[in-house]
Amino acid sequence: MIRYVVRRILWLIPVIIAVSFIVFLLMELAPGTVVDAIQSDDMTTEQREELRRQYNLDKPMIYRYGLYMLNFAQGDLGVSQVSKLDVWDVFMTRLPNTLILSFSSLIIGSAVSIPLGIFAARRAGKLADNAVTIFSLTGMSMPIFWLGLLLLLMFSYKLGLFPGGGNREGIRSIVLPAICGSLGMIANTARQTRSNMLEVLNADFLRTARAKGVPEKVVIRKHALGNAWIPILTTIGIGLAAQLAGSVVIESVFAWPGIGRLAVEAVTQRDVTLVTGVVIMTSILYVLVQLIVDLLYAFADPRIKAQYIKYAKRRKRVV
Repeated sequence: MIRYVVRRILWLIPVIIAVSFIVFLLMELAPGTVVDAIQSDDMTTEQREELRRQYNLDKPMIYRYGLYMLNFAQGDLGVSQVSKLDVWDVFMTRLPNTLILSFSSLIIGSAVSIPLGIFAARRAGKLADNAVTIFSLTGMSMPIFWLGLLLLLMFSYKLGLFPGGGNREGIRSIVLPAICGSLGMIANTARQTRSNMLEVLNADFLRTARAKGVPEKVVIRKHALGNAWIPILTTIGIGLAAQLAGSVVIESVFAWPGIGRLAVEAVTQRDVTLVTGVVIMTSILYVLVQLIVDLLYAFADPRIKAQYIKYAKRRKRVV
């Protein structure tokens, strides 16, 4: 298993190179530069050219990219071209807010979707099953920004139950963005849970367990759900990774000070260093979440853990 973890971590190197190069290229093709974002009306042509030389904008993009990656290889994410703050410090300041939002959405999504999927599977073909299916399809097709605006309009501006944005009011501030972020996860995970539970519920070993007098709750919780965990974990892991990497819309709608909103601000200001640093760190988070999900497979299914052990023993024999 250690070899597998090391190999997955090493795969971060080409991912980081590809992602950072694409960011540099897109920012190069986008109209405007950081000089356009920070210049003032009374700035002279000489001052503007001095700024361009200061940010190496007078040199080719590949030179600036190589210089950035050389510094990154030494553990330096650079300094924001606009705020002059260290990119690592700015990212770590915003990261806790994104983690709070993502894990809140994960908890809500998991707590609702798994029981909902089991409920639908046990009533396959009935009215309750059809209602859950319609709800899942609606949640999967509903735009997040539209749902966020509806939640703000109803519960913030009309009823005044929750704040309209930011994170200054503690738990009350996170309720609406967490609910908005969890909808897609609820829809996907409930649908996946229902599908896998239907396959397991018709298995012969469950009929045998019922024939032996095992209580239905134990049959569902231990035997059926235990054998359906792998696809469910995959869906939950993808949902969490998407929350971490794709929180731009939710954080923008609810003015949540996380890394998604930070990326939007950096792109607006043409701050290439900050954008690249945020994207690189977000990509690392995404890969690490997927790695954790893969490792959880071994705890959810003993057969996968046995495969890891057999592979390790085989490697030892070869050596």
